Amino acid sequence: MSEHVNFPIPADAPLAVQPKGELRMVLFDCDGVLVGGEHFSTALMSEDARSHGWDISDEEGNKLFGGGELAKIGEMIAEKTGDKLPADWDMIMQKRIVDMMRAKAPAIDGAERMVRAVKEELKLPVRVGSNSSMAEMEAKFSCTGLDKLLPVERIHSGRDLSMPKPRPDIYLYGAKQEGIPPENCIVIEDSDAGVEAARRAGMACVLLRDLDKPAPSWPGLFRIQHLDELVPLLKKIIAAQQTAH
Repeated sequence: MSEHVNFPIPADAPLAVQPKGELRMVLFDCDGVLVGGEHFSTALMSEDARSHGWDISDEEGNKLFGGGELAKIGEMIAEKTGDKLPADWDMIMQKRIVDMMRAKAPAIDGAERMVRAVKEELKLPVRVGSNSSMAEMEAKFSCTGLDKLLPVERIHSGRDLSMPKPRPDIYLYGAKQEGIPPENCIVIEDSDAGVEAARRAGMACVLLRDLDKPAPSWPGLFRIQHLDELVPLLKKIIAAQQTAH
């Protein structure tokens, strides 16, 4: 287990991870947590930016566009190049991304067995909250086979609901749909914006990121670098709570 997983839990951490609390629900981000290939999407955006005169590499585009809202990315390209993009540029790009992901979206290593273990071993309800559109997530989950574990009614889009991270709304919405208080939820994220959304929602958070990379610091945040670490971590939290009760 990651050396960044420390017990006992700080007293000011969310109740979901404290011995006196109760962990009752897990919410997942999509891109970078369950499904990879975001660099495919940002490469499409970079290609489009170059067609408008912006000399940007795919690598630079991945850093700049990754995790962003399409409408804001379109505005960025227009401002940088001075070109007038189509009013529906974000919808055009969205369709290109969906078509691509339906054919080549890769699952993050360990995603399927991790989701299955959370549902079947830990008996915890799961939901997805992402800035991606529903159409994009349906394409990604269909391509990877994760749709068998994550039915559409448990997937929520910050884009479609106008609740983009780092706003907490998409995670609060998922908890409300399940009927579980935010303080009993934990979020699995890979981005700083997602971590901030979880923090604002009053939820605990597990950050999936290599340990040599920087990360936010607050009492409710745990770090892992592979999805295989998640279920053992949650089991340890739950065991501490069962002992305390």
